Parts: sequence; structure tokens; C-alpha cells
Amino acid sequence: MKRLLVWVDDRTGVKKLVHEALYENVPGGARWRYVWGSTLTFALAIQFITGIFLWMSYSPSSQTAWESVYFIQHEMSGGWLLRGIHHFTADAMTVLLVLHLMQVLIDGAYKAPRELNFLFGLALLFLVLGLSLTGYLLPWDQKGYWATKVATSIAAIFPGIGPEIQKLIIGGSEYGHHTLTRFFALHAGVLPAMVIGLLVGHIYLFRRFGLTAKEPLTRPDAAFWPEQVLKDAVACLAVLAAVLVLTLRHHGAELTAPADPSENYAAARPEWYFLFLFQFLKYQEVLFGWLPGNPEVWAAFILPGLIILLVCAMPFFGRWRLGHRFNVGFAFALVLAVGLLTWRAKVDDRQNPNYVVAAKQAERDAERAVQLAKGPAGIPTAGALTLLRNDAFTQGPKLFARHCASCHRYDGHNGLGDLPTAAVKIQTNDTLASIAKSHNMTEDQLRSFNKLGADSLLPGHSLEVFAAPAAADLKGFASREWLSGLLDPSRVDTSHYFGATKFADGKMVKFVKKDVAGFSPEQKEQLKKVIAALSAEAQLKSQHEADKRDTTLIEEGRTLLAGNEAMRCSECHQFRNKAEDPTGPDLTGYGSREWLLGIITNPKHERFYGRRNDRMPAFGADSILNAQAVGLVVDWLRGEWYEPATRTEVAAQH
Repeated sequence: MKRLLVWVDDRTGVKKLVHEALYENVPGGARWRYVWGSTLTFALAIQFITGIFLWMSYSPSSQTAWESVYFIQHEMSGGWLLRGIHHFTADAMTVLLVLHLMQVLIDGAYKAPRELNFLFGLALLFLVLGLSLTGYLLPWDQKGYWATKVATSIAAIFPGIGPEIQKLIIGGSEYGHHTLTRFFALHAGVLPAMVIGLLVGHIYLFRRFGLTAKEPLTRPDAAFWPEQVLKDAVACLAVLAAVLVLTLRHHGAELTAPADPSENYAAARPEWYFLFLFQFLKYQEVLFGWLPGNPEVWAAFILPGLIILLVCAMPFFGRWRLGHRFNVGFAFALVLAVGLLTWRAKVDDRQNPNYVVAAKQAERDAERAVQLAKGPAGIPTAGALTLLRNDAFTQGPKLFARHCASCHRYDGHNGLGDLPTAAVKIQTNDTLASIAKSHNMTEDQLRSFNKLGADSLLPGHSLEVFAAPAAADLKGFASREWLSGLLDPSRVDTSHYFGATKFADGKMVKFVKKDVAGFSPEQKEQLKKVIAALSAEAQLKSQHEADKRDTTLIEEGRTLLAGNEAMRCSECHQFRNKAEDPTGPDLTGYGSREWLLGIITNPKHERFYGRRNDRMPAFGADSILNAQAVGLVVDWLRGEWYEPATRTEVAAQH
């Protein structure tokens, strides 16, 4: 072995290089403030190693990228750990670079003859940010896709050549396969090569001029080995420990739902290290509206460009008597401003109800995409995006919120957990009582629901309140519980059922409030059978066991539905027979998939409401929704979607 080492040293001179590195003079002895360069080199090594292994399982195309990242995160042994380390080390590198640059500024290590090395360090910072930006898109999920789209669209506003720059960045006029492959080439090839080149130059210049210590020195000089090496090693282990803690806490890196260009992603935000710029752009009109030209150009290009030029010129400012103090003060002010803008962005998001709802929906979609991908059918050949597009659990509430929630509610909300709002102009003679009554709420509810605060409850103000429903709440439609409420004299004319429709004074409501209210105990028992029979027509998955158990009760109820005079259902409705002049919907198959498809497609059909239809659009007949969309809404309302089997169910199957 000794002869081999001698031979290698004779051919390479490695022994001399190691000796020079380990026994380099450290002015003032070993210090913790000198560890940042070593931690950065360590973090970069982690990135290259983990990046290569991730590359082995990654497929860079718009149809396979999400699928391959899903495989890494959820199927590959240790893949989530590998991906998490890569992700959080990238975050750590940004922090470490800023700390390193601040230490260089404070110690004055940017002054002559080290100007070029300082510029190399700045260039490394921008390259690391570039790596983060390009890597953000590679999972091809909703978060990365829309955040990248927002970030790259800023390039389009650059005066004159902005649109051409944007096309160059994204590989064409549309965000798609070429955008992904271009970003992958930058992330895995071009930018790492540039980082290596700059790092080699940075280390060479550092070795050429040595360490610069902050004056005055309080301790004698010492060699790099062993004290500084020990401090550097401890710092590198601390960085690794922090990365591992974050990785274990989040079980790898986040993977949201597959990218869908057709569906806006309201929760899109840049990563934390770009949030300050995102927040700063919100103030463009206030700060630059008085200046000539486009305020967005001032906010996105001119001011940031001037700040970058100022930072690059710091080595030359440092030659002046007060230049160093100015540089340090400016650097601290810049870091503070970035921190405050980032904090403000986080606070604004927490206080933005639309963002909160969108973020929760995005989290649900992400969980659902993984759940479907793990299902028996797996990911279809058409791509992971079809998993959600064909999923009633995901698309049903979105379609309901978009097309149905203007009139209906689902358990009191719009299907997505939000409440539609309506604006009301308060007149001088309006009272809280009159406003509350017009919106079907109490005065206390009005005060609590008013989104603009109590001070706006004054004449001349615009009041924004939660809009009252104009049709029935469809949560549990056709279930025994829902029908029991419909036939309850105290509830039938509330906004939960017919209260806000033109049928509020119709035959059905009058029958329930007058006749049903006076039912004898025997008739009430018959009514329970009718409810069970009518609900059984829906064949709901949630009531399968109850319907199977109560077959005798249901058959008795069907007989009562078809002709019993006490129930009087056949006076207005058809049920498995032809009524002479039905004035209400056909109850045959009531609430079933086929029945719901029919009424949503065309409620004006004679089988349903005919000419008596109350404002409900013919979603299918008028081509508002296609057959697939109608089916997704129906399946969601009925609770029919894929659900993974529990451990108990799996055990029972075996």
C-alpha cells in the first residue's frame, strides 16, 4: 500500500496539495465564522451526489415527469429520503451563501485584491437561485408549474424584447414539454457546469490570496489543521442534521397534484427565497406609479438591477474612507428588507381566505392524486393528470362550486368549504333587521357574517354578506335523513329545502305543513316506510346495508307510494306507473344515478319539472356541461368514488 501511495504521489503531487491545504495559515487562529465556505462545498457535494441518483429514476417529459417523481417519492426504497435531502439541502445552500457573503463583507474580505473573488461569490449565489428555480418545475406538479409560469411571465414585460426572452426561456409560446426539457437541461447540465467552473475559480483565488481576518487580531495565527478542520466538520454535520430533521419531518419533499394547464392554481407561490420579490411586486403602483413607463418594469427590472449593480460595486466603494461602513450597512438593510417582505407575504397569505381555501384544496388534490396512483388501476397510459380529471371526488365539488353553488349548497357551503358572498348597498332607511331578513339570517348572524367589519354597517356603505341559498342543500340528497327533513313540517319551507324557491307556497309544502303535520301515529309509521322505499330507489352506496336489511319495510313503502290515499303521493307524482297529470317529478328511480343524470341534463323534461322548472339550467341539453362533467357531479353527490380499502377490509378479503 505504501509503495502504491508513493507511486500516486510521484505522478500527481497529491501529498504536497494536501499538505498545503491542511497547513494553510489561518490569521487569528480557528474561528467559527470561517466555516461557511466549507459548509457550502459540503452542501454542493450532497446536491451532486443526490442529484445523480435522482436523475437515474427521473423521466423528463410532460407526461412522465410527475409519474417518475411519484415513483421516487412513494415507491422507490429510500426515494423520499433521497429527494428530501436534495430539496432541503438546496434551501440550505441559499442560506449558507447569504451568511458567507455577509461574513465576507463584515471582515472586509471583498477589498483589493479580492474583488474578483467577491464577484465570483455573487455569481455563485445567482447560479444557486437559478438551480432552485429550474428544479422547482421538474416534478411537473401544480405548484411547480404555476409558480414557474408566474416567474417566467415576468420576463415578458421586459421592454422591447420581453416576449422573445420569454419564448427562449420556455422553449416556445406555450408552457409544455419543451419548457420541461429545457429546464431539465439547465438544472442537470448547464448550471451545474457553470457552478463547478466558478467554484474552481473561487477556490483558486481564495488560495492565492489566503484568508482575510477581521482586525484587530486577538489570537496568534494557526494552521488550518486540526482546529479549523474540526470546526468545519462540526458545522457540516450540523447542516446535514438540519436537512435530515426537515426531511424526516416532511417525509421527503412536497409533491402536489399533476400539472394541469387548464385549471388555475390559486395557491401558486414561489419558494420562500423568491417570496420577497413576489410581495414587492404588489407595491409597484404605490412605489413607482408616479414614474414614467410601466411600474412593473421598475419593480421587476430597474430597481433590482440597480441594487445588483450596487452590490457588485461594493469592492470599489470599499476603497473610500466610509465605504466599508456603507457596504455593511447596506447589506444588513437589504437582508432586513428581504426578510420583512418574506414575512409580510406569509402573513398576507394566512389572512387571505381565498388563498387559504385554495391551499387546502391543493393539499386535498395532492393527497388524492397519490391515493389514486396507488390504487389497483395505477397510473393510466394517458398520464397521471387523467387520474384527477376522471375522479368524482376531486372534480365533483369543483364543478358544483362553479355551476351549482349560485343556488344550491352542499352541507351549507359551495362544495369546496367556502361560502359565496353577495354585496349589498345599505340605504339610509335600512335597518339591521330589514337587511338580515332579506338575507334569511338573524341580526347576530349578519354582524358575524359581515366580511367588512361592524363599522361598515352604516348608511352609504357597501355590505358584503354571505349570499343566501336559492335552492335546496344537496348534501345527502335522496338519503333517508335528507327525505325525513323534506317531509318535516318545520323544515320543508326553510332554505335547506324549498324555502327560497317558487315552490315555497306550492302543493308539496302545503301538504307537508298541513297534512303531514296532522298525521296519526299509524300514518307516521307509514311515512317512515315511504321514506325508506323512496330512498331505496337511489341505491346509495352509503345505505346499501340498511336497504338490504329492510327489504320488507321497503316493499311495504313502495305499495304506499304507488297508491295509498293517506300518503297522496300519486296525486302529483308518478311511481312505477303512468299518472294522469303529474305536477311533480317522476319518483321512479328517484335519486338514482340515471335519475340525477336526467334532471341535471334537462330539468325541463316532462319526467321532471317541465314548464314548472324554477330557474334550473338544462346543463346537458344547453351544452353547459358535457356528459362526463354531469356524471362527475352526480357521482360526487351520490358518494360514489374510489376509496382505498382499509386494513380490516383487506384482511377480510383474504
